[in-house]
Amino acid sequence: MPIFALKMLFGDSARFYGMLLGLAFSTLLISQQASIFVGLMTRTFGFVTDTPQPDLWIADPLQRFLDDNKPLRSTAVQRVRSSPGVDWAVPLYKGLLTVALADGKRQMAQVIGVDDATLIGGPGVMLEGSLSDLRKPDAIIVDVRATEREFRMQNPPDGGPPRGLRVGDTLEMNDRRAEVVGICKATQTFQSQPVIYTTYNRAVEFAPRERRMVTMVLVGVGDSADRAEIAAGITERTGLAAYTGPEFAAKTVGYWMAETGIPINFGTAIVLGFFVGVAVAGQMFYNFVLDNLKSFGAMKAMGASRRTLFGMVVLQAATVAVLGFGIGIGATSAFGISLPEGRLAFRMIWQIPVGAAISVIVICSASAALGLWRVMRLDPADVFKGE
Repeated sequence: MPIFALKMLFGDSARFYGMLLGLAFSTLLISQQASIFVGLMTRTFGFVTDTPQPDLWIADPLQRFLDDNKPLRSTAVQRVRSSPGVDWAVPLYKGLLTVALADGKRQMAQVIGVDDATLIGGPGVMLEGSLSDLRKPDAIIVDVRATEREFRMQNPPDGGPPRGLRVGDTLEMNDRRAEVVGICKATQTFQSQPVIYTTYNRAVEFAPRERRMVTMVLVGVGDSADRAEIAAGITERTGLAAYTGPEFAAKTVGYWMAETGIPINFGTAIVLGFFVGVAVAGQMFYNFVLDNLKSFGAMKAMGASRRTLFGMVVLQAATVAVLGFGIGIGATSAFGISLPEGRLAFRMIWQIPVGAAISVIVICSASAALGLWRVMRLDPADVFKGE
């Protein structure tokens, strides 16, 4: 009977391929949109994941998310450093500055100033140069993605064809010279600006002078210390907000989820993907069962049990579900792999294929249940009556 059930399914090639196409497209739409959404949300807190050294992030209590910079007084570093349980505390500068290339091109960039002495907060992955090179005069480290995109020079000062920024080139920020001493790999920001690292004191020189220049304070505690207790102590002592890395990331994602239309836009696309599967694959499978009622009735008349007919319909639905899901998730994976790095936020976590698989199961189960209802109610006598 299983072989006969599959022959019935494959024999109706028009409906079979239509069901595969519907389920594959539904899976593709659900998983692709979900992966892009997760990729975008990951970018919102990318700097936190790129900076694993601090145990706690200290910020203004009114700061709503990572890039909502609300500078602190310079005395905040000493106040945090003197709190019980704190091993070290260093200042961090993070802001948007205008960068002028040697060929006259100007570009907004995110400048990150790390502690001069320890270089805590610096990039974790260096492709050229060394993090310690930041201690050289006028030194900066640039994200590799920006060297070939935003910082690509059309008219290099040394002549020759257009080329990307490289070690030894100079930039200008706030009428101050900056020399590229290294190339790093950094997570692309949500706003997609280039990322530049330098020391804190040099970043303060590059930036327009303000009364408050400390964006955040990075804190380290002992391995066995209670981070929640120390964070509560810092908040009570200084009035500043203290977060662990995951807490800061969750706060940032929560802001974008609650205060923007991004979840609604992607959620609508995902729901539409589900209903595409229902409208196309689900309806076609139900019609397939209806068109084969005479065959099921004939088998029922020849002694096939309800269990046998149930197994045939379930096998047909499962075959379509597995093949359609496999094609759709494979197409999504191919789409993600083929994207140039950094061009589009795309991150497929394991929950996405699971969610897409559940959607396909629901679609096929519902259409199979409707078909089974007709099969189980079928009177074998109807077959011989020509109905």
